[in-house]
Amino acid sequence: MQPHLNVALVGYGFVGKVFHAPLIENTPGLRLHAVVSSDARKVLADHPGMRVVAEPEAAFADPEIDLVVIAAPNPVHAALASAALAHGKHVVVDKPFTVSVHQAQQVVADADRAGRIVSVFQNRRWDADFLTLRKLIAEGALGEVMEFHSHFDRYRPVVADRWRERDEPGSGLWYDLGPHLLDQALQLFGMPEAVFADIALQRDGASAADYFNVLLRYPKLRVVLHAGSLVAGQPLRFAVHGTRASYLKHGLDPQEDALRKGGIPGQAGWGIDPLPGVLRTGAADSVETEIVQGVPGDYVRYYAAMRDAILHGGPAPVTPQEALQVMAMLEWGLESSATRREVVCR
Repeated sequence: MQPHLNVALVGYGFVGKVFHAPLIENTPGLRLHAVVSSDARKVLADHPGMRVVAEPEAAFADPEIDLVVIAAPNPVHAALASAALAHGKHVVVDKPFTVSVHQAQQVVADADRAGRIVSVFQNRRWDADFLTLRKLIAEGALGEVMEFHSHFDRYRPVVADRWRERDEPGSGLWYDLGPHLLDQALQLFGMPEAVFADIALQRDGASAADYFNVLLRYPKLRVVLHAGSLVAGQPLRFAVHGTRASYLKHGLDPQEDALRKGGIPGQAGWGIDPLPGVLRTGAADSVETEIVQGVPGDYVRYYAAMRDAILHGGPAPVTPQEALQVMAMLEWGLESSATRREVVCR
């Protein structure tokens, strides 16, 4: 029989319930062994017979647990990760890794001391549109990329009563969607020379950022990362312009919506984007358009890579160094927005 890893999931709110639990359960070699939640009935309604504990310490002290997944509110990520590592567990933390670079450095140091793997759940690396774009760039279909516009817009005009939208450390859209867009940009192009950020509160009653527009400056390339809460319809996802062609993509990867509706990862048609992107070449008077069907998305690949890293060695699917780079970019973005100045990435 193939070895398996027992997993404890800390937190059963939206992220734990919709993303982590079904992905863990549908990754061969992983077994959801326990859930930390104050609402056992909610967990048991979805997972009859599951071991549910109210306190994280009970899961961390369980000798049968190999991997702890932290899907709790952002301000407690660092403390929970360090506690799990101290008990000798491998750890996955939902993004953002922590709420500060200092906290992130402490968690990475704790993982080094424990000899355990710590990683951040950057599932958007396995979005269909991002995988397709990465393939196009690798194949040279766009030529040298000169402009990269990455949007993650929503239409949520009413401020919800939840911790993500309160004035707390690690709350707001910059810490919610910023880690995704920053991580994707860094995966494609590496660290920029400088960042200029405009982070704002636009909706009536907002107490945490609900808008950002961020420019990453490279020697020739310009990267624009954008998220708003008042964008209706099928908004832009990518507009990428290179010396050979442009790639335009609207609409979001379908996996989150499928998970919300109870879809099973890996079932027929999983991750296939219903709104494929368009590759455009030529001048305005002779443009040629090609529909790009693209690569199916697959979030399970994150957990499969984490399983392999634990069982067979090798790097985590998102390394500590990559996690620290995103945290640094988040803080530089805040500094830039507060000072209204470009911040050199140092």
